[in-house]
Amino acid sequence: MTAQHPGTVIHPPQQRDQWWRDAVIYQIYPRSYASSGGPLGTLPGITEKFDYLEKLGVDAVWLSPFYVSPQFDAGYDVADYRDVDPRFGTLADAERLIEVAHAHGMKVIVDIVPNHTSWDHKLFREAVLAGAGAPQRDNFWFRPGRGEDGNEPPTDWLSSFGGPAWSQVKDIPWVKGTPQEREETWYLHLFDRSQPDVNWESPAIHDEFAHTIRFWMDRGVDGLRVDVAHGLAKDPALPDWPYKVEEVRYNPDVSVPPAPMANQPAVHDIYREWRSILDEYGRDRMMVAEAWVDTEEDLARYVRSDEMQQAFNFEYLSAPWRADRINALIESSLRATDAVGAPTTWVLSNHDTLRATSRLGLEGVTTGWCGNGPSGIGPDDPQPDAALGARRARAWHTLTAALPGSYYLYQGEELELPEATQLPPESREDPTFARTGGAELGRDGCRVPIPWRADAPAFGFSPDGESWLPQPADWGRFAVDTQEADPESALAYYTELLHLRARYDLGLGGLRRAPEYAGNGVALINYAGDSGKGDSGKGDDAATSRGDLLIMTAFAEPLPLPEGWAVLLSSAPLEEEGVLPPDTTVYLVPFRTDTEE
Repeated sequence: MTAQHPGTVIHPPQQRDQWWRDAVIYQIYPRSYASSGGPLGTLPGITEKFDYLEKLGVDAVWLSPFYVSPQFDAGYDVADYRDVDPRFGTLADAERLIEVAHAHGMKVIVDIVPNHTSWDHKLFREAVLAGAGAPQRDNFWFRPGRGEDGNEPPTDWLSSFGGPAWSQVKDIPWVKGTPQEREETWYLHLFDRSQPDVNWESPAIHDEFAHTIRFWMDRGVDGLRVDVAHGLAKDPALPDWPYKVEEVRYNPDVSVPPAPMANQPAVHDIYREWRSILDEYGRDRMMVAEAWVDTEEDLARYVRSDEMQQAFNFEYLSAPWRADRINALIESSLRATDAVGAPTTWVLSNHDTLRATSRLGLEGVTTGWCGNGPSGIGPDDPQPDAALGARRARAWHTLTAALPGSYYLYQGEELELPEATQLPPESREDPTFARTGGAELGRDGCRVPIPWRADAPAFGFSPDGESWLPQPADWGRFAVDTQEADPESALAYYTELLHLRARYDLGLGGLRRAPEYAGNGVALINYAGDSGKGDSGKGDDAATSRGDLLIMTAFAEPLPLPEGWAVLLSSAPLEEEGVLPPDTTVYLVPFRTDTEE
């Protein structure tokens, strides 16, 4: 039986023609997931956890960088894109991880960092040591300084991590004792000074990354997450622009002119080139863009049919906890990506943002922007309301899991881990903290290692009890073994949530509004199409005949529950009969009688 409703159709049902269209993808931050020894997480440590991930119900994992790196920016300063940093393991360990993931029925996505390298990358070393005017310098952005003696940066551009976006060659540590130790030429770095921006006008850069993509595709990687996807192309005139590009905030100011180093049209030529490489490996390889852009229409350009397959919906992540804004974003996001035939890619947290459980417990989160930049939360800042934040995060995740498209979870969200807000200054490693003199605390609070065992040193993160960031003393209550023993735990809830999403094929469903139930909240109908099993085999016969699923979310005020519907799942207890309490999402299915088939 399918209930009929007059609400506006937002999105039609889809076929599962490729695995990423409705996949649940779990982000692993390698240095903080699981260690096989030492203070950093390791690839063997991750490999040991695929039984856990399979039981949770994820379809794919995305791994943040594990490549050779001096680790000034937690591995996003890459010295060799085609080898594994010994602190994480070996190339054989990476190949084994991919093999084990596939054996568990999961795909593997790895990070590619194409906007900048490490200053230890061979191409940058060669460029510096070749000297001013050498052709190797065309691989990066070297420029003379301004001012009478050239001691002023070439432009007024600012680093996203604080301070100027230009540094001088003479200040690179390893130029001491070389002819360049007094060279005053400047080089561009939109992030840390150890991360020089590459120049995508250079054929050598295209060759370097084409080689890298094929290297990992040949080893069985299924997808690429493209770091700073909006930033690769720069206006070659390098005009002044005295603003700060907020890579980890979605808060565009319409009064600010377009950034000459962000979202330039030429980036799309790069992704068409990469798409042609992926297509050499068949239809099941994909890319997802980390693109911080101003509009959903801009974002949709990254997922046109000859470019990427996904792009993170950061405007959704950054939305205030408010029905009108979330309602509008769901509709506009689906319409923008439907226009180019791509799935919408939903996300609520990652390694660059405050954990949702804490972000949503902050005062003012219902009225303004609630994303997070590198400012973080420290011991002296107002602290989140932990219970309220966890309740809202669970409600928002429950709503998000019912939306058509792909759904990303950041490690620990299934445990309802909060932000670590009490980190001492001496433990912080995010370059933002140092570059701003502590004015911005950085992103370390969302990167604290995962607790696995409540009674073990470092909560079981590493066998020797080491942990690169200190874990809060009370995290035993969040540990995996504690939650696995509790049928009412967050882990039990998220496991049920993901399995319901798969059982009902919610990522492939159509979506329409249910205005008669919405009140001052969200009310949507996810209805089934003939999704079939596609090429992933994830669908089942029940999904194609399940009828409607009504999703309702209450925000500041309760909502009446409609008659004729049975509760399938609720993010919080329904303590008053017939009432959906504030900050709660519920899944409802039509009542069936004994005579209905």
